[in-house]
Amino acid sequence: MEWLRASVTVPLALVVILAAATIVLGLALWSVKRRPKPRLRIACETPIAELAPTLSGTTHGALIEGNAVELFENEALFDAVFADIRAATRSVHFETFLWKDGVLGRRMADALAERSRSGAAVRVLVDAVGGKKMGDEAKRRLRESGCKLYLYRPRHLTRIGVVNERDHRKITVIDGRIAYVCGHCIVDNWLGNGQDRDHFRDIAIRLRGPVVHAVQSAFFENWVEESGELLIGDDVFPALQPEGDVPVHIARIKPQGSAPAVQVLHHLAITAARERILIQNPYFLPDPEAMHAFARAVERGVDVRVMVPSAEVSDMPIVQHAAHRNFDALLASGVRIYEYQTTLLHQKVMTIDGVWSAVGSTNFDDRSFEISDEITAGIYDEAIARRLEAIFERDLRDCVELELASWRKRGVWHRFKDNALYLFNEQM
Repeated sequence: MEWLRASVTVPLALVVILAAATIVLGLALWSVKRRPKPRLRIACETPIAELAPTLSGTTHGALIEGNAVELFENEALFDAVFADIRAATRSVHFETFLWKDGVLGRRMADALAERSRSGAAVRVLVDAVGGKKMGDEAKRRLRESGCKLYLYRPRHLTRIGVVNERDHRKITVIDGRIAYVCGHCIVDNWLGNGQDRDHFRDIAIRLRGPVVHAVQSAFFENWVEESGELLIGDDVFPALQPEGDVPVHIARIKPQGSAPAVQVLHHLAITAARERILIQNPYFLPDPEAMHAFARAVERGVDVRVMVPSAEVSDMPIVQHAAHRNFDALLASGVRIYEYQTTLLHQKVMTIDGVWSAVGSTNFDDRSFEISDEITAGIYDEAIARRLEAIFERDLRDCVELELASWRKRGVWHRFKDNALYLFNEQM
């Protein structure tokens, strides 16, 4: 029987060793990917209008003067983008998360292919997960015309450690002189004017001036990872002169072992607010620190208003239900929450005190703040802030404001979904 006990004991020991090694490896991978959350319980007596160097510096950037900024809503963005692409003479750089075959996808492929055939260097970067329905025809058309097309981080065993880290940026840079930053995707739902559930609402900015180099740098970051191509020279980074008088800073860096720039930017802006905070965001899942910051802002007398799409019109109703889990605490703290009823409200916008605005690709959730690659432009311009505030006020006409008393009466099934789905909030 001794031989039998030995034959059982040895495999058991191996199983224990392998299990322990798996646990240690799992903890090691988790610790490497884990990013600390910034603490928001800070004293900030300085108004945001005077914090430009702080906001840009703490987000690993610089405040860049001398820019022109234009806002575009909904399909109007594509009219401007296609016109600028047609006028490109040197280079077109296009980066997006979601591209699906359809009318808009074919228009974009045609526009990029035409510029490539005309002699401009066209580089296209599409997230491999978001572009899985891009269609073979669009890829073929781009590549046959001479465009360089890469899919960002295709799912593969050799990339298992970064498979969850996606490129969520939406960037277009023309001749190194014009840049667009937005939330728009290359999907037919972004056509139209947000008039119904099949046509989404979104906001974009067009930048001219020295800040374009910072946007080009963001494109370069993920482009070089996939292609290995270094972008140099005047075709990509030309000398840029002032085009306006708007200071802008770009947040997009995710430093190893530290809080990502877009997360720090949003959190610091909340703590600096003295009068009002207006937020439009499709996926609003603030972490406990952000919720505390919102509550302290209300205590300071700040009017905090948040607009999100209702679960009925969202493209991701499970995310809205996860967000609902914290609405009770936010409403109780004095934050006013509005649910947009017409269609998916996809713009990622925040204005502070009517002087500073943030526009970009960043959702207000852990996935955008900590996992995905994002880009947000911080804009110091009262005219832009007034325009965004006017859009918020206009969109209120299609909203229902949530009231704490009635919210607390929502059904048991609704509450169950909210709490169950919130367990996965960091991955949504």
